[in-house]
Amino acid sequence: MIDATLIDRLADAEVLVAGDVLLDRFIEGRVTRISREAPVPVLKFGRTHVHPGGACNVAANILATGGAVTLVGLTGVDEPANELAALCRRFERLTLHLIADPSRQTTVKTRYLSGWQQLLCIDAEDTAPAAPPIRDALVAAVIAAMATVKAVVVSDYARGALDEISIAAVIQAARRAGKPVVADPRRESAAPFAGATVITPNIEEMIAFSGIRADSDEAAVAACRRLLEMTAVDAVLLTRGAGGMTLVERAGGTALHVPAETHRVFDVTGAGDTVVATIASALAAGASLTDAVRLANTAAGIVVAKPGTATAHPQELAQALGAPRGDGVTTRAEAADQIGLWRSLGLKVGFTNGVFDLLHRGHLHSLEQARRRCDRLVVGVNADASVRRLKGPGRPVQDETARAAVLAALRVVDLVVVFSEDTPDELIQALKPDLLLKGADYAGSEIPGGAFVKANGGAVEFLPLLEGYSTSRTVARVRDGAT
Repeated sequence: MIDATLIDRLADAEVLVAGDVLLDRFIEGRVTRISREAPVPVLKFGRTHVHPGGACNVAANILATGGAVTLVGLTGVDEPANELAALCRRFERLTLHLIADPSRQTTVKTRYLSGWQQLLCIDAEDTAPAAPPIRDALVAAVIAAMATVKAVVVSDYARGALDEISIAAVIQAARRAGKPVVADPRRESAAPFAGATVITPNIEEMIAFSGIRADSDEAAVAACRRLLEMTAVDAVLLTRGAGGMTLVERAGGTALHVPAETHRVFDVTGAGDTVVATIASALAAGASLTDAVRLANTAAGIVVAKPGTATAHPQELAQALGAPRGDGVTTRAEAADQIGLWRSLGLKVGFTNGVFDLLHRGHLHSLEQARRRCDRLVVGVNADASVRRLKGPGRPVQDETARAAVLAALRVVDLVVVFSEDTPDELIQALKPDLLLKGADYAGSEIPGGAFVKANGGAVEFLPLLEGYSTSRTVARVRDGAT
C-alpha cells in the first residue's frame, strides 16, 4: 500500500534531468483515400503541433505532479533549438540549461497521424557523440546544479548528448552528493550506468544486456539478477509492457512484481519517460524504491490511456489509487497552474460554468458536447452565496461542496473551480481558457468573459440544448409534491 501522503509530497520534489532533448512534431490529418500515384494513403492536412520530447518529456512529467526540474541537454544552433527553448520556458518550475553545439542539428521527431493512428515517423538527428569541449560543458552544468536537487535522472535516448564518459561523470557526481540516480538506458550495454540507484530497461533492452528474454515472472527475475551480477547498480526495474514491472534490488529480498494497470492502451508514446520521472520524483520526496515503483506503474497506466505524449497529474494519481473523484475540485490558482501546463503541451482548454444544482440529463448533454470541442474541460461552479443572490433564498438545494464533487466525478470534466462572484468574468481572466462554451440559449447575448477570451485569441461557442430539462422546474415539482 502506497503512503497516502506521497502524492502531495511530490510537489516538494526537486529533480535534475540530464540527457537527450528533442522536439516532437505532430502533423495531424485524416486519411480519406489511397493515392493514384502509389499504393499509399493520402493524408488531408489538419494541424501541426509541437511538444518538447525526450528528456524534456521526463521533465514535463515531473512538473505535472508539482515538482521542480533543472534540465540539462544538448541542441544545435538552429530554429528547432529556438522552438524547443521557447516551449520549455513556458514551464514555471523549470530551470533550463541547453548547451548549444554549432556542429550538430537539434533532434526533431516528426510523426504523421490520421486521427491518432501513426502513419509515418521521420527522425532528423545527429547521433554522433558530442565533442569533448561540448561534453565537458554539459557535465559542468550538471555538476553545478547538483546541490540544488534531491534526485537525478539520466535520460539517455542515444542521440549523442551523453556518452560513456559523461554518463559516468554524472552518476559519480550524484553519488558523491548523496543523490539517488534513475537511469533510462538506450545502449547495447548497461556498463556505463554503473553506480546508478536503479536502471529501467525494457524487455528488448534487457535481452541485449543479459541475453535473457523475460517472458515470465521467473525469467524476469533471472534477467534482473544476471544484470546485477554484471553491472554495479543498486536495483534493476524491468518494464514489461502488458506484463507489468519487475523490481530486483541488490540488497536482496523478494523480487517485486507489479501487474500492469488494466487501462485501455491508447498510445504508449512516452510511457517510459513517465516511469523514470515518477520514480525520481517519489525518491526525491522521500519514498522507498518499492513505493516509487508502484506509483510509477500507476502513472504509466494513466498515460498509455491518453493519445500522444502525455503526463499524469496528481488528481489522476489520487483517483487511480482510490481517492474519490471529488479530488478534481481545485482552487483558482491551482487551476491556472494546471491550465498553463496543459497549454504548454499543446492541449486546447475549454471552460463552461453554471450553478449545476440537482444535476440532470440536460447538464450531462451540455457537458459532453463541451468536452468534445476541447482536450481538457474546466467547469466553474457558483458558490452558495452567489446562487442565493441570483436565484433567491431557497437555492441552492445542494451546497457548493456537493455540487462541485458531483461534477468532478464525471468522466468529461477535468477540473472544477468554485467562484464566489455573480459572474465568471474574474475566473475566466485568471484561467485564460482557449474556448468559452455556453448553452445555445445564450446566443445573441453578451457572454461574461466572452470579450476577454476573444481578445486573447480564443473563441466562444454555443452548445445545443436538450429540451425539457430544467433545475428550476425540477425543484418546483419536488416542493409541490412535498406540500
